[in-house]
Amino acid sequence: MTLFAKSDSSALFGARKSAPVLGGLPAWALLWWVMVLPNRLGDWFAGTWFGLPLELVLLGLALYPAGAWGRRVCRLASLVIVAALCLKLADIATDQAFGRPFNPVLDYRFPADGWHWLAGSLGSVGAASVVALLLALPVGLLLFAHRLLAGVQGQLRRAPGRGIALLAAGSALWLGMRLVGVPFATQPLTDLLAIHGHSICHSLADAEDFQRQLADDPASGIPDAELLAKLRGRDVLLVFVESYGRTVLDRADYAERIRPLLARGQKRLTERGWHTASAYLTSPTYGGISWLAHGSLLSGLRIDNQSRYDRLVMSRHVSLNRWFRRAGWRTVAVQPAHTMAWPQGEYFGYDKIYAAQDLGYRGPPFNWITMPDQYTLAALGRFELGPGQRVPLMAEIALISSHAPWTPLPVLVDWQAVGDGEIFAQARRGDAPETVWQSTERIRDQYCQAVAYSLETLISFVLEFGDDRLVLLIVGDHQPLSFVSGDSASRDVPAHLISRDPVLVAAAKDWHWSPGILPDPAAPVEGMETLRAHWLKSFSGERE
Repeated sequence: MTLFAKSDSSALFGARKSAPVLGGLPAWALLWWVMVLPNRLGDWFAGTWFGLPLELVLLGLALYPAGAWGRRVCRLASLVIVAALCLKLADIATDQAFGRPFNPVLDYRFPADGWHWLAGSLGSVGAASVVALLLALPVGLLLFAHRLLAGVQGQLRRAPGRGIALLAAGSALWLGMRLVGVPFATQPLTDLLAIHGHSICHSLADAEDFQRQLADDPASGIPDAELLAKLRGRDVLLVFVESYGRTVLDRADYAERIRPLLARGQKRLTERGWHTASAYLTSPTYGGISWLAHGSLLSGLRIDNQSRYDRLVMSRHVSLNRWFRRAGWRTVAVQPAHTMAWPQGEYFGYDKIYAAQDLGYRGPPFNWITMPDQYTLAALGRFELGPGQRVPLMAEIALISSHAPWTPLPVLVDWQAVGDGEIFAQARRGDAPETVWQSTERIRDQYCQAVAYSLETLISFVLEFGDDRLVLLIVGDHQPLSFVSGDSASRDVPAHLISRDPVLVAAAKDWHWSPGILPDPAAPVEGMETLRAHWLKSFSGERE
């Protein structure tokens, strides 16, 4: 059966023969569906999106004229409908990953970042195949939409009287429902474009406001002699744990594994003389784009979009790393996910950047993950934390074993056996991503195991290599992907401060942090960007 049956006696929604009716209704139903389709998966089954779209009535009226005008309208309408559908699909994908709609001003890097992720997961050929399919999709949709609308246009002309009557009735029905406040008179495409237009304008205006924030830094008034003086002689490690979000402590199926793990870790740390304080911080991002979280914490400004990040790294605003460097620390970045040049790193003020190729890993990669977290920490210890006389170290470390696709999963080995990483043959075991990602429950289980591994590795590292000089700040960078977090609206992430100096850890009380390794769920939650000011204020001044 075709969408549009040819019949001289056909009518728009009724005729003496049944074929034209069956031919016309599917076309109008499909157009209706494209218009009313919600741009968020969570709204698909809410039942609130049914209605009569104004745009459907206007489309019928616009398609009615014949000749060149009608053909131009048909082509233009095809473009608009396909563009609206692609925008909705982009909204759905962005919402599933980051908990917000698509914004071209903020998300212009997605194609390049997506390519790198696909190439790392599927290889260049697989990534190219996916990209080819994605590029072919709108072209195919456009051809289909044009044929669809041309068929609708032909039906309107073959039954002009009935077509006009039904379009007039539709217009009157929509206007009547609108006047009396019936919610079924909708204008979904108009609303969609208005919302996105407002979002784009807001993003452009935000750029000007952020430029003013960059110029204002209260920390610039701290005297050099007092700058971070209470941390002098300490090795400060700032560790970002990929996708370590509040959901692992709040969601029952995650918490039943992660909470006991942290409790056991707390017991072992306490027995060895370590003190801890913890809290939740609100990340500027959700589901990905980790560098926004890194930039926020280190700059003391809320970097919640790519536009702000780009302006930050081109500015002279002083990062926390540079404050440590100015106070006498050696500053390094350990970035095992970086396999290409990273010019933005110049902004942060590192003495040394360890990218993936600089860490000496000789083992197999764990899919997209270049190396397991245990090797990353072991390499840091080997390169920068050796015994003997040296300047104190401030290191920013990005652990990535808990990054998607969460397969294969690493296993903690004896630290003395880590070597150059060849021991991690575990990377050759486990299911492929395309197998794991067939089931949401399987994905969630793999994610939970990956986070557990990262946390267990960090606790083991402290117990194995930590000394009186070590101060460790562990921070989740963001919540996991939306469907993994269970559509949690929270952007909060756990943060932990670990040291053998009880005075240093007690300073976190002024930041609303609570003792222990489990954050107090009732405590106030501040933005991740506030941590820079807390550190500069609490740990600067005369040493006691």
